Amino acid sequence: MTGAMAAVGRAARSYPVVAATLAVGAVGGVLELTGAAPAARVVLSVYALVVALRQSRGMVADLRAGTYGVDLLAVLAVVSTVLVGEYWAALVVCLMLSGGEALEAYAAGRARRELSDLLARVPRVAHRVRPDGGSLDVPIDEIGPGDELWVRPGELVPVDGELLTADAAFDESSVTGESLPVEHRRGDALLSGSVNGGEAVRVRATATAAQSQYQAIVALVEEAQASRAPFVRLADRVAVPFTLVALGIAAVAWAVAGQASRFAEVLVVATPCPLIIAAPVAFMAGMSRAAKTGIIVKSGGTLEQLARVRTVAFDKTGTLTHGVPVVAAVHPARCWGADEVLALAAAVEQYSAHPLAAAIVAAARQRALPVPAARDPEEHTAHGVRATVGGRAVVVGKQGFVRSAAPDVAGAPLAPGQTGVHVGVDGGYAGVVALADEVRAETPATLAALHRSGVRSTLMLTGDAEPTARHIAGRIGIDDVRAGLLPQDKVDAVRAVTDRPVMMVGDGVNDAPVLAVADIGVAMGAKGSTAASESADVVVMLDDLSRTVRAVRIGRRTLRVAWQAIGLGVGLSMALMVVAAFGLLPAIVGAWLQEAVDLACILWALLASRPGREERAAEPLPLPAPLRVPAGGFSRG
Repeated sequence: MTGAMAAVGRAARSYPVVAATLAVGAVGGVLELTGAAPAARVVLSVYALVVALRQSRGMVADLRAGTYGVDLLAVLAVVSTVLVGEYWAALVVCLMLSGGEALEAYAAGRARRELSDLLARVPRVAHRVRPDGGSLDVPIDEIGPGDELWVRPGELVPVDGELLTADAAFDESSVTGESLPVEHRRGDALLSGSVNGGEAVRVRATATAAQSQYQAIVALVEEAQASRAPFVRLADRVAVPFTLVALGIAAVAWAVAGQASRFAEVLVVATPCPLIIAAPVAFMAGMSRAAKTGIIVKSGGTLEQLARVRTVAFDKTGTLTHGVPVVAAVHPARCWGADEVLALAAAVEQYSAHPLAAAIVAAARQRALPVPAARDPEEHTAHGVRATVGGRAVVVGKQGFVRSAAPDVAGAPLAPGQTGVHVGVDGGYAGVVALADEVRAETPATLAALHRSGVRSTLMLTGDAEPTARHIAGRIGIDDVRAGLLPQDKVDAVRAVTDRPVMMVGDGVNDAPVLAVADIGVAMGAKGSTAASESADVVVMLDDLSRTVRAVRIGRRTLRVAWQAIGLGVGLSMALMVVAAFGLLPAIVGAWLQEAVDLACILWALLASRPGREERAAEPLPLPAPLRVPAGGFSRG
């Protein structure tokens, strides 16, 4: 009983106008039952006029803000029903208005839940490792790079860091949208906001809290929650012709019937609550759904733009490709085997920090090749490395650098966009390791799915050479290619696109300007730069290009549902107005029916939080086998 009373108290505090309306209704009912009908009429009428006055003040504020016609019908409905003596109908209209606001708040809160969960789970305290191996709880803002921390089972990683424990599993769903636990080994980078699995782990911080991934997501979410879609303004403007039509029907009904009550009965069912409620709830539901799938949409207006996108432009490196080199092939010289050449190259390169060196060592380990230790490694920056491996002098690097030790070095049979790392052994040429940037496995399917989703053209904007860019474009299905571009050239190219809106997808610092000028900037934020994420309108937290298709589909679904909810509310209200005009709908009954219309609009708008039938049919994006298409050269420098 006490719990129920507490719940009623919380509801009354949350929705005071609803509570006051119900209380006045109870007082009026008691007065009616005790034979004091005139007193009941005064109490209810005065209260209804007070609510109308309050609503009028809101209407004036909306008019000053540029929103037209939203509350006029509601105020007229309350005043007219009081004037014709339908004071109980006036009270129901008051309940409808206050209840509609309460339902909107509840629905928006439900739709925002996934976004708000991020805010509620922000870490506040970190467990810093003490010299004796124990822990000391300190505010998260005191943690800096290099600090070692304990992360207990079920806790969030408080800042971006590096795993010091041998291995561990983390739930990264709230950060990247990845639904399965992610296994990490010692030395792997960890994202703040990841949830630790079953055992305590030790982590070395690599960033402050303010610079970490989770806090960046929180900032994006806060920006998203504070936004208001331009489409909602459009829905507000629908209220102007709706108001004129309603007033016209009410005036004709009054004139034909000769009864002022007919005017009130029409206006009771003509309140524009569906226009006020439907669009904001739909857009918040769409943004919530996007957040659940690892896509942070910064504003409702961006969802509307996503729904109408006609051109999609892509950066290449790190967006259409992984942005890191991989071994594409090994071309041994005569008398040498490919595995032998790769193992010798890896033995020398394991002492280098160059990205090409790391790719060669990784390829050797993937093939389970023995990588022997090397003696006396000597790195020549931007050229190559020399070392002794098993008593043999091995030199690895650029062709000119290797030629100084192996004069018979030959030209490499490299495909467009590949980079060759040459290998010389004991003064002779052993072969070349070809490396390339690997195209994302989902890239071709993503481009095809964008076309199926209504995108008319796709465009690649890259700083790479023309032959490399056109080679990859032909393999993955890009419609148009612009190569050899500087950041300003990319900005000019996007501005010149005529088939708009245009969406730009990128991930690097050099993409920040073009993301900012595009109608919709999409940052691949899982591995992208902070500058790109801040400049973008949409951030894809999971390193998955196909999420761009999902963002477009969510935008289209959201816009469609918003219009449907508005159409549903306006259509039902128009039908009820016609019935009321013929005198078949008493004001009190019409008021309750309009409440049902509002509820129907809210429930329909919430459908934006789920995929539609056409989306479910198109949802799976078939991923082809990983492609190792040469996608851009890498220099040893």
